[in-house]
Amino acid sequence: MEAQLILKPGREQSVLSRHPWIFSGAVERVIGDASDGDTVAVYSSRGQFLARGVLNWQSQIAVRLLTWDDQAVNASLWRQQLVAAVERRAALAADESTNAYRLVHAEADGLPGLIVDRYGEWLVVQFSSLAAERQRSRLLEQLAELLRPRGIYERSDDEARHKEGLAPRAGPVWGEAPPELIEIREHGQRFLVDVVSGHKTGFYLDQRDNRRIAAGYCSGASVLNAFAYTGGFAVYAAAAGAARIVNLDTSQSALQLAQRIMQLNGHTASPEDYVAANAFEWLRGCRDRGQQFDVIILDPPKFAASKSQVPGALRGYKDINLLAMKLLRPGGYLITFSCSAAITPDMFQQVMFQAALDSGRWVQAIQRLSQPADHPVLLTFPESHYLKGLVCRVE
Repeated sequence: MEAQLILKPGREQSVLSRHPWIFSGAVERVIGDASDGDTVAVYSSRGQFLARGVLNWQSQIAVRLLTWDDQAVNASLWRQQLVAAVERRAALAADESTNAYRLVHAEADGLPGLIVDRYGEWLVVQFSSLAAERQRSRLLEQLAELLRPRGIYERSDDEARHKEGLAPRAGPVWGEAPPELIEIREHGQRFLVDVVSGHKTGFYLDQRDNRRIAAGYCSGASVLNAFAYTGGFAVYAAAAGAARIVNLDTSQSALQLAQRIMQLNGHTASPEDYVAANAFEWLRGCRDRGQQFDVIILDPPKFAASKSQVPGALRGYKDINLLAMKLLRPGGYLITFSCSAAITPDMFQQVMFQAALDSGRWVQAIQRLSQPADHPVLLTFPESHYLKGLVCRVE
C-alpha cells in the first residue's frame, strides 16, 4: 500500500502553488511504511490529495515533488521529463556555433536534483538529490540512448549531496573518459574545459549570453575581468576589440588556462595581465595607486550558500562593487553579478544602491542580466532564479 504523507494544518499552500519542495517542518505524520528514497502521496490535513514525490528524512527538504497529478512516480515519468528537457534545447542543438550548454536544469525541468551539461561530444551529469540518485542507472542509460555521446562523466561532488545524506562521487560512468581538456564552441568562440576538476561541471555555461552582452561595452576599452576563472569574458572582450584586458583570479592554474584559451582564439596574451591575487585586496591596491579602467566585470563565486550566510554575503557584494565603482573612469561600465540563490534581485539592487551612495558617483543601471534559456527559471520555484546581473554606467 502506498504511504501517505500528511501535512500540518495550513502548510499545503506551497504544494498547491506547485513549489517542488516540502520541508520537514511542514510534515505532520506519515501513514504506512516509507523509507528514504520511496515515493509518498502527499495529502493536506483535511485529506485532500496534493502531489507525489520522493521522501528523504536525511535532508531538510523532506519531499521532492515530481507530479501534482494522480499518476505514478516511476521510471517512465522520469524518462518523460528527460525527453521533454532535451527537446526544449532543440534550437541550441541545431546551432553549430555553440556546442556546450545545459540539457537538464534540475527542478526547473521537472527532474529534481539532476543536472546534465553538454560539452561537445561529452555529457557531464550531477545527481544531487536522493530522488535523482535512485534513478541514476536508468537515467544514464537513457541519456546514452537519447544523445549518443562519446562519453558521460559524473560530477556528483557538490555540497548538495552532503545535505541529502549522500557521499560524493565523480568519474567516468559511460563510454570514453574525457580528455584532460575538452574543446568547445560558444557563439563561435573557442574554449578549453576541464570537466574533471573545473568549477561547477567545468565551465560557467550560465554566462554564455552575458559574455556576449558584456563584449558590447568593451570596444577600445581597458577592461578588468575580476574573478576571471579561465577568462570567458576576456575572450569576448578581446573579440570586440578591447584595448587591454586584465584577468584577475586567485587560481594561478585557471589563469594559465585562460592564457591558452586567449591564444587559441588568436588573441595576444601578455603574462603581466594575468594576476593571481585576492580580488578585494588587489582592487584596494588599485584604488590606492589611482589605477582606473573603462569596464570592470565582477563575476564572483557564490557568497551565500544558505540564508544564514546572507548578511555576510551582502557586505561582500557591497564592498567589491564599491571598490569597482571607485576604479572606473567617468562614463565607465560596471558589469556585475551575483550567483547566490539566497540573494534575491531586490537584495542585489539594494546592495548596489548602497555602494553607489557610498562611492559618491552617479550610477545608472542600464541593463539587467540573468541566466540563459537553457537554465530556465520555473515561476513556481523562485530558487531556480539564481543568476542576477546589472550593467551600470558610472559617471
